[in-house]
Amino acid sequence: MAEPTSDDAAAARPTLSAVAQHANVSLATASKVLNGRNGVGEQTRRRVQQVIDDLGYVSPGSRPHREPDHDRWLQVIVDTLDNPYSSTLVAGIIDAAERADTLVVTRRIAAVNELAARQWADRLAATGCVGVVEVTSEVSSKRLAALRRVGCPLVVIDPVNAPATELNSVGATNWKGGKAAAEHLLELGHQHIHYVGGPGGSVSDQARVHGYWAAMRAAGVEVDLHAIPHGPFSYEQGLRAGGDVLDSTDRPTAIFAGCDAIAMGVFEAARKRGVRIPDELSVVGFDDTVLAHSSTPRLTTVRQPLTQMGAMAMRMIDALYAGEEPESRQVELATQLVVRDSTAPLDVRV
Repeated sequence: MAEPTSDDAAAARPTLSAVAQHANVSLATASKVLNGRNGVGEQTRRRVQQVIDDLGYVSPGSRPHREPDHDRWLQVIVDTLDNPYSSTLVAGIIDAAERADTLVVTRRIAAVNELAARQWADRLAATGCVGVVEVTSEVSSKRLAALRRVGCPLVVIDPVNAPATELNSVGATNWKGGKAAAEHLLELGHQHIHYVGGPGGSVSDQARVHGYWAAMRAAGVEVDLHAIPHGPFSYEQGLRAGGDVLDSTDRPTAIFAGCDAIAMGVFEAARKRGVRIPDELSVVGFDDTVLAHSSTPRLTTVRQPLTQMGAMAMRMIDALYAGEEPESRQVELATQLVVRDSTAPLDVRV
């Protein structure tokens, strides 16, 4: 067991945010001083440097325990790779990592959760790990604290729980995407539009719900948010919840699914009930994975730039490892509605 004084000192390791706060400058300015960049007045530069010295700040890229002869590598934590969403994100991470001469190692979140957070973080820091990317996971305060203690950067893609202000995350404009999906269906003449959602506590799902709700409200259509079915971002959720919606006495003419996998479950639920898509039911998904291109009919969906999101996470890790602070800790990339064959105007349904 480590000595209490050692633990306390490690836990109190100063951050560049603390340097910026003590020097009364922005994170960007503190980063410029740390990395010897131009654009900072001499008086400000001296003040920031003095705070760095006083606090004993050491950038992650110059950690004394890092072994220089180790390969650079990145740990990517996923729930599963058995879905196109995760595999596409990881492909984007790998592409960017190869350009940065960095190896990528994937681990399942279930396996990481079984490890003691401090020992796990210590091992990462001692073996050349430049950072950790978590894909659509619930951020653990213990893992976050353990990584901070050893100066190992963490970036979360689409965090399930609301990110803390100091957490680095990459996502998409989920609210705008949800709004665009509902507006598309409304423009086609649909008003009886149901949302079949993902996990109720998921930040991204909640944003999609409220984008959908905003579009419906603007069109004068009432929506009962409490009646929305929530569950995993999975085919099974679409099959089960989509089936329940289609079996209701007030069957909708359109369904907006929280992801492409859920949309595929809705497709199957409709097929089992003899409901034709898009003649009797229009369906919109979210993600634009390979599922949307290969389904019959081809799925209208909201495209998330998944490959670019993965690459952005890797670039953020690289910058953080070098001791730079990002201008924004929460990055959102733009979504885009892609209209295909699973939606049709209400007045042409037969």
